[in-house]
Amino acid sequence: MRETGILMPVSALPSRTGVGELGAYAYEFVDALKENGVKIWQILPLNPVGYGNSPYQPYSSCAGDELYISLDLLYEGGLLKEKAPSFRENAKTVDYDAVRAFKEPYLKEAFANFQETEEYREFTSQTWVYEYAVFRALKKANGNACWNEWKAEDKAWPEVPAPLAKEQEDEAAYQMFLQYEFFTQWMAVKKHANENGIQIMGDVPFYVGVDSVDVWGGKDNFLLDTDGRPIFIAGVPPDYFSATGQRWGNPIYNWDYMKEHGYQFWTDRIGYNQKLFDIIRIDHFRAFDTFWKIPAECPTAIEGEWIEAPGYEVIDTLKAKIDGLNLVAEDLGELRPEVLELKDHYHLKGMKILVFSIETGGKYAYDSFHDVENMIIYTGTHDNDTLMQWYEGLSVAAKRKVRRFLKRQGIKQGSVKDRLLTYTFRSRAEYAIIPMADILGLGEEGHINTPGTVGSPNWEWRITDFTQAKKELKHYRKTMTERA
Repeated sequence: MRETGILMPVSALPSRTGVGELGAYAYEFVDALKENGVKIWQILPLNPVGYGNSPYQPYSSCAGDELYISLDLLYEGGLLKEKAPSFRENAKTVDYDAVRAFKEPYLKEAFANFQETEEYREFTSQTWVYEYAVFRALKKANGNACWNEWKAEDKAWPEVPAPLAKEQEDEAAYQMFLQYEFFTQWMAVKKHANENGIQIMGDVPFYVGVDSVDVWGGKDNFLLDTDGRPIFIAGVPPDYFSATGQRWGNPIYNWDYMKEHGYQFWTDRIGYNQKLFDIIRIDHFRAFDTFWKIPAECPTAIEGEWIEAPGYEVIDTLKAKIDGLNLVAEDLGELRPEVLELKDHYHLKGMKILVFSIETGGKYAYDSFHDVENMIIYTGTHDNDTLMQWYEGLSVAAKRKVRRFLKRQGIKQGSVKDRLLTYTFRSRAEYAIIPMADILGLGEEGHINTPGTVGSPNWEWRITDFTQAKKELKHYRKTMTERA
């Protein structure tokens, strides 16, 4: 039985404050999914965004971004004296810096009015919470520079923890409060979704950002020089997206050290995320098999080599130590057979992308799906063109072939968008997941990220007309709930 899901970043939800948050619209979105038979809400990482506002370069693998904290809920909880005014409510993009500047005084006010509870003390007793809070406090004290540019004693704090100055201790306390509020609000949204029969699919990047508490607090887990700078960095060689490859800049793991320590880094990281989500999609899953190792001094990703990773050992450890682990593998791109063998060994669902799989080069268009077992079909992901952007970019002849292909499948009614979505919903894949931008039929304006580029307009798309969004979901209710 096929289930339907919607890919919708939390950041893209409507709100009164210029960025999606964990307040009323998150609950309204869940309700809209339930009303239209949707069973999965897939999101992007919720961690504090770092370089370029990318959720795949976060400051922490466990922490949540305070950007998503609902000010209205803080007001309703008595932590704000007055309701915050609207800010960039109708803006079509997220201005991360402006929204942070707007929200910060209200978050500070809420912190000043907060009284510790037993639940708060239990939450902050987790090792990662205080370490992350100190990281953020010291980062602020060092002009927000990357940790490997900090003062020597601050760089070495995880190994030689020294008492913090009062200003930094106060900042750390503020950061712990933010994490508690984020966690409380997020888990309430998740509870609402689960109670309405909807699972949350979270997204965990394979790598972590160099400017993160993960690296600062666990330097031995990575291949770094004595100054804390990566010796090798992650990426992929030249591919569909880039002729020079993708040079991500993430540090490479020290797999020998991790093995000696029972892969505890991975157990802690995935184990905590399993509390936050029902399903975890591992981005760049192929690196559990082989990863592209680029010398840090190389300006592109052309130079590098494939190195084997201990994927079986890591996943065996995760499955043994984490109850109810439910992983999905992002297995896109040029892969060697061993990647798929690894995925299939653990019976993990993989991904197929419609816009990459409809071939139009021959006399007739056809899809290149060779296997639907344990598969999730997407029209697209956050990294590629929207469905209509892809279609409008085809030649006149290729468009005609696509329409004829759909007609041969017995799909003759509605717009091209309707027919392409119907084809996706009718797939025999176990899950059919559609980006919200494709439900809305958006073109370039709904494109979330262009791999190989940094900064605006990546990650900035958001919905402002929620009425139209709910109307479009309702329009596809019947085809979304038909069983393949």
